Amino acid sequence: MAMPNVGEKAPDFSLPVSRDQKVGLKDYLGKKNVVLAFYPLDFTGG
Repeated sequence: MAMPNVGEKAPDFSLPVSRDQKVGLKDYLGKKNVVLAFYPLDFTGG
């Protein structure tokens, strides 16, 4: 999946939030603003 450019809509995706549940970007469509941040090597010793 290619990264969207600034100003483009993000593609829908889902991520696990527990063993039996997933949450997707579409779950928030029209309800809230979404800020998604990734921290490489977060919670690691490196």
